[in-house]
Amino acid sequence: MKWPGLDLEFLPQSAPLPVFAATVTATQWSALAVHVAASSGQLVTLWADSGRGPDSSISAAYQVSEGLLVVDLPLDDGTVYPDLGALFFPARRLQRAVRDLSGVSAAGAGDRRPWLRHAAWPADWFPLVANPGLTIPAAPGHDDYAFVEVEGEGVHEIPVGPVHAGIIEPGHFRFSVVGEKVLRLEQRLGYTHKGIAQRFVGLDLESAARLAARVSGDSTVAYGWACAMAAEGLTGAVPDRAQWLRAVLLERERVANHLGDLGALGNDAAFGFAQTQFSMLREDWQRLNHAVFGHRLLMDVVVPGGVAVDIDDFWINELRRQHEEVRMGVSRLRRIFDEHAGLQDRLVTTGRINLAVARRLGLTGMAARASGIARDLRADYPWPPYATLGCRCITQHGGDVAARVAQRFDELFEALRLLDRLLLTMPPGPALIEAAAARGRRGFGWIEGWRGPVLVVLETADDGRIVRGHCHDPSWQNWPALEYAVLGNIVADFPLINKSFNLSYAGHDV
Repeated sequence: MKWPGLDLEFLPQSAPLPVFAATVTATQWSALAVHVAASSGQLVTLWADSGRGPDSSISAAYQVSEGLLVVDLPLDDGTVYPDLGALFFPARRLQRAVRDLSGVSAAGAGDRRPWLRHAAWPADWFPLVANPGLTIPAAPGHDDYAFVEVEGEGVHEIPVGPVHAGIIEPGHFRFSVVGEKVLRLEQRLGYTHKGIAQRFVGLDLESAARLAARVSGDSTVAYGWACAMAAEGLTGAVPDRAQWLRAVLLERERVANHLGDLGALGNDAAFGFAQTQFSMLREDWQRLNHAVFGHRLLMDVVVPGGVAVDIDDFWINELRRQHEEVRMGVSRLRRIFDEHAGLQDRLVTTGRINLAVARRLGLTGMAARASGIARDLRADYPWPPYATLGCRCITQHGGDVAARVAQRFDELFEALRLLDRLLLTMPPGPALIEAAAARGRRGFGWIEGWRGPVLVVLETADDGRIVRGHCHDPSWQNWPALEYAVLGNIVADFPLINKSFNLSYAGHDV
């Protein structure tokens, strides 16, 4: 594929969704970024290889109308590449993380503060540099992070976290406020950084899939399928029945998360009845997950080559029966939500991100669709079985908490419709075939999880084992947008705004 306006040829990659790759020069790297931004494309992720020196490189992935564009820029000096932060807002944190892990820096980047280190390793030691060993050097001491200070009469700071009152993951939020109005929010994440990119090295495909499924527990199917898709790009086809079953698992994961979030959003708006009702629906949903597939969160059911659990007609009927029960229950609860004046007063206009700002910030996934951005991989690049299902890309236009609540309701009902069609059209045949990695190749897996697009990139060595693995969560794009969404709101509404996005710490802190 030739990119218009540039002397640049992209080669198609082996993947169910359209993925194209090219090696570029520094000039082409920058020129392509300008073209993608001008055509309303989106930066998906950045990553560097695991070495420095003449063989090192930086890679970027962009979502454009044609599919996923992946560009690799060799770094002759091993340390510097052209900045993308001026064109793509999410690049600013991604570039900081790349520098922390690989020592590769964006030339001209405005924010050069560390992002992931948190003094866990010295500033001149990079975990992904080739052969770093497994021993982390002694921490250099106190990490005095340079938060941006807001000055003025009556301004004061409220630090929240990283340890929170509930059983949630750690993240620090620094509020600058006047009275109760938020003037600025600055986040600091990375407290659960797990070194997953390094952990991929040396694994076989089965072990890599198990690792990917544990990147973020609420998206285990999305990551599992993305990893399997990347692996199968290295191995070959997968049975049709397995594709249908994977979609069943993915949509059940979507429904479970929307049920949980809708209850929590009601609870954060002092409507505890919603928490109770949605929790019961979600509990029944996850119990049936365990009965049918062996795990409440559906972990390790998606594997390279297919799925680990097949279903018969009895369980198909049980699943369809539950779909109808949930559809009726959620329909009743939505009417209550819509007619509850006190609840709507808390939701409407709270935490608003309009369409223009959402585009400028690079918002993605469910939150982007609630601001009017019509992007959904299942509808934009329908791969099997979505190509036969007619998946609808649903949007709202309010961009506030109310819109994100309505988006969840609508996507939940669409997922139930898709689930019914999947079970009614399930093809016969095997659900699993043997998968053995091809040698010295790279595979891509790109899946629309419940939160947004999940990307997994795997690269194999000559012996078929993984030499590089990169996982990207849509929370990377949306965490900075949360900082904007809270501006001008009162501090007491932050939990509500935060839950309306429900971003992943674990998926971000890989």
